[in-house]
Amino acid sequence: MKKEFENKKKMVYDFICDEIYVPMKLKELADILQVEKEERRELEQILNSLVAEGKIKTTQKGKYLKGEKKTLIGIFQSHPRGFGFVTTESPGDDIFISGDDINGAFDGDQVEVVITRIPDGKRKEGRIIKVLSHGITKVVGLFEKSKNFGFVRPDNQRLQQDIYIHAGKEKGAVTGQKVIVELTSYGDNVNKPEGKIVEIIGFANSPGTDILSIVKEYNLPTEFSEKVLNQAGRVSKEVSEADIEGRLDLREVEMVTIDGADAKDLDDAVSLVMDGENYILGVHIADVTNYVQERSALDREALNRGTSVYLVDRVIPMLPPQLSNGSCSLHPHVDRLTLSCIMTINPKGEVTDHLITESVVNINERMTYDSVALILEQEDSEEIARYEKLVPLFKNMATLSERLRENRKSRGAIDFDFPETKVILDEEGNPIEIKAYETNVATRLIEDFMLLANETVAEEYYWRELPFLYRNHEVPEAEKIRTLSTFINNFGYHIHFNEEVKPMEIQKLLTKLTGSPYQLMISNLALRSMKQARYAPENTGHFGLAAKYYAHFTSPIRRYPDLQIHRIIKENIRGRLNEERIDHYHRILTDVALQSNVTERRADEAQREVVKLKKVEYIGEYIGETFEGVISGLTKWGIYVQLPNTIEGMVHVMNMVDDYYEYHEQRHEMVGEVTGKTYKLGQVVTIQVAGADIDRRTIDFDFVDYWSSLEEDR
Repeated sequence: MKKEFENKKKMVYDFICDEIYVPMKLKELADILQVEKEERRELEQILNSLVAEGKIKTTQKGKYLKGEKKTLIGIFQSHPRGFGFVTTESPGDDIFISGDDINGAFDGDQVEVVITRIPDGKRKEGRIIKVLSHGITKVVGLFEKSKNFGFVRPDNQRLQQDIYIHAGKEKGAVTGQKVIVELTSYGDNVNKPEGKIVEIIGFANSPGTDILSIVKEYNLPTEFSEKVLNQAGRVSKEVSEADIEGRLDLREVEMVTIDGADAKDLDDAVSLVMDGENYILGVHIADVTNYVQERSALDREALNRGTSVYLVDRVIPMLPPQLSNGSCSLHPHVDRLTLSCIMTINPKGEVTDHLITESVVNINERMTYDSVALILEQEDSEEIARYEKLVPLFKNMATLSERLRENRKSRGAIDFDFPETKVILDEEGNPIEIKAYETNVATRLIEDFMLLANETVAEEYYWRELPFLYRNHEVPEAEKIRTLSTFINNFGYHIHFNEEVKPMEIQKLLTKLTGSPYQLMISNLALRSMKQARYAPENTGHFGLAAKYYAHFTSPIRRYPDLQIHRIIKENIRGRLNEERIDHYHRILTDVALQSNVTERRADEAQREVVKLKKVEYIGEYIGETFEGVISGLTKWGIYVQLPNTIEGMVHVMNMVDDYYEYHEQRHEMVGEVTGKTYKLGQVVTIQVAGADIDRRTIDFDFVDYWSSLEEDR
């Protein structure tokens, strides 16, 4: 049916392109093409499709004529399987580029693309017609030397070709070393890319080289300049009486920090006192702007980095350690400068009043998530005795946290409860344990308090109509939700929505999925249907949190947007936001938001790649061993299985000897015609670890029951 439609479309398009064709209306085209009345609806659909693709256009009088194909500008992102996508500024999905239509483009290139096809309900397809500029100039990879030349195999799997290194351009590198190569030629359909080695990272199997290669691949800045370090040293000093003057003195208020046991940059503390039935919740955030002045070397470096990057064996901080782990960090029993959001909350969990002010604090205790959880969840006698004076504080916090969480849930906030991965390394950086990171009452209460402070600050500054930086999460596109809804109908689930989906409907779906074998798979698909959260000077609300106003206020040590809004808040508190300063912030905030978005994505991708790498290294020690997992994805080339510790691998269909497996897209299953085995999404299966490729960061599994069935057949 689809093929017939495309054939008819081609015939109509060829007719309109003919030299003797004159512009005609739908009825005239139907008459001359001898289309019966009952088929004119299909002809109209064909014409609309051709218009959408830009192949034809209509005049003001409704006549059809050949169109001029519109070109778009975007960034090309290649895929390891040979195809790619172009992301443009135009609304809508990315443009799919087949392997035949890449036209020599490199991953990250800015390209000119023309739309060639818009399949009904599917992603646009296009062809790259010109490379405008190259986004990648250096590549990290594994060097191999031949007699008269060498080549580098890129770590980035999106780069499909090895890079040729002429003799004399290898900088002394030898086979087996990870290197950085500067591209001198990007190649074409005939010739490979060429380059010269500019840095040797180390041998691939040396401790630390694996993660350092990813750090270099994502161009993460690891060293601070001498100027920045000197400036950090000058401003890193103990709090003086002059610093305290004019601030709200909270040093006698009982408060704690609650963080992971290995955290060093402690940028938030919490306090809670009762006022009758009301809670007075204080969220106290390190006043980093007191040490990092606008336009200083420290500030420029922080903006350039955008965020701290947390890798499994190291932290690449946004600010030098003298500040991030020193003067700005809220260590116990010392005075620290803070910016506090103090909220009055009634028994229903509603904020009835609040104060945002500069303050000075002295933390009573540095608590860990595990310790607070031992007190509240396990009622551990030793831990309770150790922190006896603070136990009532923690119990009140847990009660308030539960009420705040219930309120968010009732308004429709989405809770994607995905297990995050925790990687445990030995002293040489080898993974010795991979497990799902478990949340507890302590992690939840800190999350609840930080979210409330972020919302409270964002709402106040929205209504003040002052320049600000918001954290927006836009409503997902209706077409993506419609596609998701159609998919999950196959499993007995659905999403209610008209033109715009409400977050409550997504949360209802996730609640229904609890305990279902399809929970992980459908939750992942729902998450992929969402848009990415972004920073912007305009407030559009946060869909995932079902919040009208949201900003990042609570982590200025490790996120530049938080540092930026602290500066605005402090100038407002001090009465210094005159017209000149307001104009200044209006001018810079768009660029700050853009830089923050770019650096956040870079950090996220690097963090994911490091975790993926360590998963491959870890499972490589278990080749031949069997585990139980859940089928998390089905594709035409294989079946994905996820283990309870979050490791995911693929069973390749081609690996199943001479068996023929048919992929049923509508039924979401894979059926073997020889064995009669059927594999479905969400199905619990037993797998055997077949391979782990560290260079490609891929894991291969085999089905144990599959091989057993072959033995039985023999």
